[in-house]
Amino acid sequence: MMSLQNFMNEAISPWMKEEGPDSDIVLSSRIRLARNFAQVTFPIIAKEEDLKPILDFFDQEFAHQSFKEYKNFELVPMNNLKPIEKRVLVEKHLISPHLAEQSDHSAALISENEQISVMINEEDHLRIQLYYPGFQLEQALKRASELDDWLEEKINYAFDEKRGYLTACPTNVGTGMRASVMMHLPALAMTQQVNRMIPAINQLGLVVRGIYGEGSEALGNIFQISNQITLGKSEDDIVEDLQSVVRQLIDQERRARDTLMQRSGLQLEDRVFRSYGVLKNSRIIESKEAAKCLSDVRLGIDLGFIKNISNNILNELMILTQPGFLQQYAQETLTPDQRDIRRASLIRERIQLEKQ
Repeated sequence: MMSLQNFMNEAISPWMKEEGPDSDIVLSSRIRLARNFAQVTFPIIAKEEDLKPILDFFDQEFAHQSFKEYKNFELVPMNNLKPIEKRVLVEKHLISPHLAEQSDHSAALISENEQISVMINEEDHLRIQLYYPGFQLEQALKRASELDDWLEEKINYAFDEKRGYLTACPTNVGTGMRASVMMHLPALAMTQQVNRMIPAINQLGLVVRGIYGEGSEALGNIFQISNQITLGKSEDDIVEDLQSVVRQLIDQERRARDTLMQRSGLQLEDRVFRSYGVLKNSRIIESKEAAKCLSDVRLGIDLGFIKNISNNILNELMILTQPGFLQQYAQETLTPDQRDIRRASLIRERIQLEKQ
């Protein structure tokens, strides 16, 4: 039987260790579906007596169940968690910052390999999330639809023939779907092209955010690109539109990398190895500097400058060096200065492990 400890101890979720298509640039693909129970008040205005039955229902019907290859769903109630534990789950993208702020009658139902997370009584009754490594939006959509059907066998969803799925926020009405990809775009960032592209992408009905979604910054040149429109388009159309933009970004990032190699290969190699030196030798490092250096090192691995280091190091250390994880690892609350010391030490240890 899996326990909460599993989710807490490993920085990389098991599914993230697998290689996916174009995973040198696309770190992950995600489908998120917003769903609500029919005839039950939505969480944002619900009373406790409305929400408790939903949590009890999930505990009875879905805890410890399996769906296809996703085994042993664990129900993790928010009111059982310490603030640091909630933060770790946010840093792993298993729950949203909004769910972490809830406590009574809110929970997450998480599969053993952490590829599926169903947030319960967040903004909507259900936020169903399914991740795939690399660029696999179509596969993620297919599997998320199957998961949705599996849940719907036991749940009567709030649905309107004209408007589609009814949600707490009008921007989710219709399909209730957010499709997104997490992309590492260092060359486009270095050549300043990414700043020109973001407004153009926004005009296509897509939105570009940082690593932790709305309101977060693009740490380590990692950008999340997702659809904004959920009404008036089918799930397949939304995914197709997002895929075509992502394909263009992949091509442009590859071209930018080639151009940098041709025009200033030695300077690029120097930048990569300086960043590698900082990570390998620092005794104190802030999260922004760590993210920048990790982005450079990951680019250096992808371009073949740095050998014998797994390209998962970016994904892993971006999570492992976040405040929640550092404190979970230390088993104590740390001041910002202590976190900077602990972060440097952890990165040094991790790089040393790779070289053994």
